Amino acid sequence: MKKTFILSIVMTLVVLTTSLPMIGCDSKFIPSEADQKTLQNLPSDFQIESQAWQKLQEYYVDSKELDPKKISQGAVRGMVEAVGDPYTDYYTPQEYQSTMIQLTGVFQGIGATIEKKNNYIVIVAPMSDSPAEKAGLKTGDIILKIDGTSTEGMNSDVASSKIRGDSGTKVTLSIGREGTKEPFDVIITRGEIKMDSVKSEMRGQVAYIKIQQFILPTTDDFKTALNKAKANGAKGIILDLRDNPGGILTQAVDIASQFLIRGIVVKVIDKNGTESVQKVKSGGMATDLPLIVLINGGSASASEIVAGALQDNERSKLAGIKSFGKASVQNIVKLDDGSAIKITTAHYYTPNGTLISKKGLTPDYPTDLLGDNLTKWAEGYVNNMIAGQPVVAPPAPAPATAAAK
Repeated sequence: MKKTFILSIVMTLVVLTTSLPMIGCDSKFIPSEADQKTLQNLPSDFQIESQAWQKLQEYYVDSKELDPKKISQGAVRGMVEAVGDPYTDYYTPQEYQSTMIQLTGVFQGIGATIEKKNNYIVIVAPMSDSPAEKAGLKTGDIILKIDGTSTEGMNSDVASSKIRGDSGTKVTLSIGREGTKEPFDVIITRGEIKMDSVKSEMRGQVAYIKIQQFILPTTDDFKTALNKAKANGAKGIILDLRDNPGGILTQAVDIASQFLIRGIVVKVIDKNGTESVQKVKSGGMATDLPLIVLINGGSASASEIVAGALQDNERSKLAGIKSFGKASVQNIVKLDDGSAIKITTAHYYTPNGTLISKKGLTPDYPTDLLGDNLTKWAEGYVNNMIAGQPVVAPPAPAPATAAAK
């Protein structure tokens, strides 16, 4: 039985051991015995792909120039897009390699995480000090066009491949932004993105630690930051998950476990209703330090797992703005030609059994404070906890005003 590479992500990743043969492949493709059995079990509707390939060969004016590999990959991409799930995507071999490179924290592009939402591509979060942030892109911006090509109906991975490019090259994004009447163009020079998944600093006796994304080095980087903070006399922690779009599930479990002694981090339920419980790992380094967690609309997926675990286990309060609301788990399954399919295989629930899909996490302390203003409030909050003094809630959000008629 052939094995496939699988990576669990929650971003925007359970266990599969065989790959589905591609439909409409080169006529030289000879399926194995196992693949033949799979093909025989395919719904009769799938015969149309083979028929379409035969008709192209029969009637297309330049039939000798037909590229079976390119056409077969296009057929698979169309199949995946027809599923209708914004998080189930197809990667060409090049897109797959690029995705794997991004998880190491070094890649070339503009440095922004995107998702498909309401049939368009939306900025989930620009990375700190990235070309995207320097160009003024913001969480919630809608990318209407990429170099003049409309993104309507485009999946996030196709959009990502069009936005990525060599350092020093330019890409023009047409942006729609709430509060702005007309779309506007932003020209961005791509760069090499070296993403520090964890940033930290001391604010008096309070350690401020920001996790930007859950990638492969995150747990080690976080432990290094914690050790440094404790060596510097940290007596409390601000954990900043704002604009963190998520990433690798195991990293989220590891990070939540640094603050918890026991309990559940997250529950994962697959299509058969089978529940897999990810429990707290022992040996947490900050289980007894006063803590506050900051979230906003750019906090998604793996960051919501961490925040939800700390909130439900009553380890920490959440402050900020309601989170993004992505509660699905994807597997990346590599195919025989080096391409891959990212498949939504499960939904996750917070320890108390809450499904936050499209709802997000509700902060215990909702507030309109942004940027360093919220960080400064959090510093005072943790200092009060350290001193055993009453904590002070941040200013509540301003009441919504009725639209003018």
